[in-house]
Amino acid sequence: MAQTQQAKTWKDFVSDAKSRITEVSQDEFRQWFEQGKDMVILDVREANDHAHSRIEGAINIPRGVVELEIEDTVPDKRKPIVAYCGGGGRSAMVADVLQKMGYENVFSLQGGYKQWKEKPYPTLDYDNNR
Repeated sequence: MAQTQQAKTWKDFVSDAKSRITEVSQDEFRQWFEQGKDMVILDVREANDHAHSRIEGAINIPRGVVELEIEDTVPDKRKPIVAYCGGGGRSAMVADVLQKMGYENVFSLQGGYKQWKEKPYPTLDYDNNR
């Protein structure tokens, strides 16, 4: 008789992904950013979020299409990639997927964009007073 498996929650998926990836702290990423480290800053939030506010230099590939678009956008699988989302969950899952796709230097920004803005670190904002 087959065992009944407990349904997984969003937190379970994120925790599972985080067990296999490397998170970069806000402060360490800020140092890389200020030093001009050669890296791809990957915003995996939805396009409308990216359009309103983002980390300077970030490219946007929403989590839902990252597997389809990453190889055309970042063909060099050795290039460092720092993925971020709102709070760090989606970017952890993206980092896990990218590693499975053969990317060798993938990081997820711990705390995501929300913590980046709270520091406050530099952002590009286009909210037009909304």
